[in-house]
Formats: sequence, structure tokens, C-alpha cells
Amino acid sequence: MTTPQVRTAKAILLVLGLLFGLWLLTCDPDPELGVAGVRALAVAWIALVLWLLAPIPLAATGLLVVMLLPALGVIPQAEAFSYFGNSAVFFLLGVFILTGAVIRTGLSKRTALLLLSRFGATPTRLLLAVLAMCMFLAFWMPEHAVAAMAFPVVLEVARSLRLERGASRYGTALFLALAWGAITGGVGTLLGGARAPLALEIVRTMGGAELGFLGWAAAGVPISLLTAALGFGLLRLLYAPEITSVQPARRVLQAELARIGPLTGPELRAGLLVLVCVGLWVSVGLDIGLALISIGAAVAVFALRIATWSQLIDYVNWNVIVMYGGAVALGRALLATGAVAWLAARLAAWVGIDAGTVVPFTSGLAIVLSQGISNAASVVVVLPMALGIGAQWGVPVAFVTLATAVAAGLAFCLPISTPPNAIIHDSGYVRTRQMLGAGCLMTALSWGVLLLVAWLLWPRLPGFAAG
Repeated sequence: MTTPQVRTAKAILLVLGLLFGLWLLTCDPDPELGVAGVRALAVAWIALVLWLLAPIPLAATGLLVVMLLPALGVIPQAEAFSYFGNSAVFFLLGVFILTGAVIRTGLSKRTALLLLSRFGATPTRLLLAVLAMCMFLAFWMPEHAVAAMAFPVVLEVARSLRLERGASRYGTALFLALAWGAITGGVGTLLGGARAPLALEIVRTMGGAELGFLGWAAAGVPISLLTAALGFGLLRLLYAPEITSVQPARRVLQAELARIGPLTGPELRAGLLVLVCVGLWVSVGLDIGLALISIGAAVAVFALRIATWSQLIDYVNWNVIVMYGGAVALGRALLATGAVAWLAARLAAWVGIDAGTVVPFTSGLAIVLSQGISNAASVVVVLPMALGIGAQWGVPVAFVTLATAVAAGLAFCLPISTPPNAIIHDSGYVRTRQMLGAGCLMTALSWGVLLLVAWLLWPRLPGFAAG
């Protein structure tokens, strides 16, 4: 619960931040930047303040951006409105519908029960199974959906083992494993979170080369696997289990599997549709567009009678989708007015960035911001500037894009950092202090893994050699 002191501090910061944005709108422009560039930076600053302090929903800030850009003469009205039809919006819409179908049919729950009951024979193996299961599922569906789906299953496991809330070390480890698995898996592919397709859309509108599903996975999955392995070791070190047997939990999982019965027709059709969709993304995604395949899969959900629109409407994250229009428009405005290049040049000179520090700097900035604001908002704030800095030093666009978007997803520290953290915090098994302590260590380790993979692996991947 937010204390009165925290609310007061946020209100003061909000007022000061907005006043600075208004001052930017009225100050004399730099001759190299021009009036439109200054106004684009002012709108970006106002959006950053609102996304950081969240006095209004993320979507409302996105709408405000789309209103302010043409109202202040930064970009034409028709252009600003057109970004609500960008490909990232339709890609995500299709993914949300497909994910909703997998959850609604019970296929995701059946997969979770099978994995946990089959591989969780001891406390250590059950902990590993929870983390690995959530990571694997987050390769194919948004991480918040994975956490929401896995939460009741893990909660039932904790209850069957009589783990005391707030006191059980093993209970804390199980729920942290749930969140960390979803977070680490979420950075592995384009499907784990909204930030990845948003990053690709920003790059596309700013004239960069497109990165396909397979290329992203080749760069991101190694980070997921290494980070998850370190996370498992950290949980074992910090929260040694106080129990020696998990047989009661296995019996509960097996009983639930027996209760839901054999695989149903809708589950089978949903599973096959996911396989076909992923196969198309991998094989022809760059040729015909990831968004077209995604929307085709969404239509197939209804054509194959896997689920109805009314059953799936709540699985669509409209807050994120509406935010995207403003986010992409803002990125385009910063590029078109020259604000990105202007800001990148001054920031690089001030901080002392060179070709070897572009990736550490931009990824580190994205990680820090993502602990306190939406992952997608962090991408919007950091990526246009990162692309400008990278262009100055000839750093490949793919490097900058992956470093920023993946880093933005490595948010382990606070309940507000990412939905999986918020979900497990509600369990009562993980206190904020525990999440912060373990999360800071996990964040540092994951950043190190990102930099190591970027240094050793990415230069050897196709499409990463040139901007």
C-alpha cells in the first residue's frame, strides 16, 4: 500500500516534471534543432513523466501523445493518427487472441500440470520444474499470461505442502521461481512481451532493418537459458528448502490431471494452430510479415471454433495496444524532427560513450528504468535515443534493438516492475523486501549475461553484422 509520504512525493515530482515540460515548450530552440525538435522533446519528456509516475493509465498517455504532436505542429495530424494502425498493434492483437484461446481451452494448464507432476519428484526438482515450465511457456505466450495461469497451480502446490505464508523459505522460492521463469522466458522470443514487437516497429518506422522471429529467438533464447540457470542457483542459495518431500503436491497435481480428463477437441485444435503459426513465423515471417500471420491465426481461432469472441475479449490487453499508437508516433516524431540525433550527440559527449560502451549504456539505462515503469514505456524512452547513439558509432541496429528491448524485460526488483512480480506478491509468500533483495542480485546477473551473450554470440548471428 502506498503511504501518504510516497503519494506526496509523487505528486511533487509530477508537478515539477510537467512544469519542466511546459518550460521546454516555451524556451528558445537550439539552431541545430529547431522549434519542431524542441517540441518533440517536450512531448517525450511529458510522456516519460506520466509513464514513470502513472497518474493516468499508460493508454491515456499514449492518446495524449497522439493529440499533442499534431496540436503543437510536430507532425501532421493524419500521420499521427495513422500510427494506431502500425503492424506491432496487429501482431500483438493476434498474439493476445491466440494466447487467450490456449488458456481458455485449458491447454496451458494441462501443460503446466504435466510438466510439474512429471519432473517435480523432489523439492529441488519441483523448484526447477516451476522455473523451467514458466520460462518455456513464456517463449510462446506473454509473460503476464504465463504468470496468471501458473499462479493458481503453484498456490495449490504450496497449500498441499502446508507451506506457511511469510515464513516458508521454500514457499518464497517457489513463487520467485514462477515470476523469474516467466520474466526470463519473456525476453527469449517476440511472443513473451509487448516490448519486442514495439521495438521492431520503432526500428521499422525509423528506417532500420527488420529482425525476424528466428533471428530474435537466436539472440534472445541463450540469454533466457543462462539467466534462468543462474536464477535457479540463486534461489537454491538464498532459500534452501525446509521440507524433504513433495509427494503431497505430486498427488494433488496428478489428481487435477485426472479431473480435467483427456485432451479435448478445442485443446488439440489450439495446439496445432500454435504450431502452424510459429512455423510460419519462423519460415516466412520476414517475407509476408509477422503481423499478417498473427492476424490470420486470430481469425483461425474463430473459424475453427476454438473459442468465441466474448470468451477471449478479456485476454486482449487494450491498455498496451492503445499505448502503442502514441509510442510509435513519438518515436517517428523524434526521428523526423532530428531530435534523436541531436539528443544522442549531446548525451554521447556528456557521458563519454564510444562504440564499445553503446550496448552497456543503453541496456543499463533500460534495465534501471524498467524497475519503475512499464517495460514497453522503457523501450519507447530509450530505443530512439539508443538508435541515434548507435548510428553515430556504427553499431548494428540489431545490437541496439536487442540490447534495449531485452534489457527492458529484465525487471526483477519490485512488484511494480513487471506483472509476474505483482502477481506473486499477492500470494503472501514473497515480501517486498525479499523481492527487492533477490531481485537486485538477479538483475545484476541477468545484465551480465546479456552483455556476455552480446559480446560472444551476437556478432556470429546472421543480420547482426550491419546496421
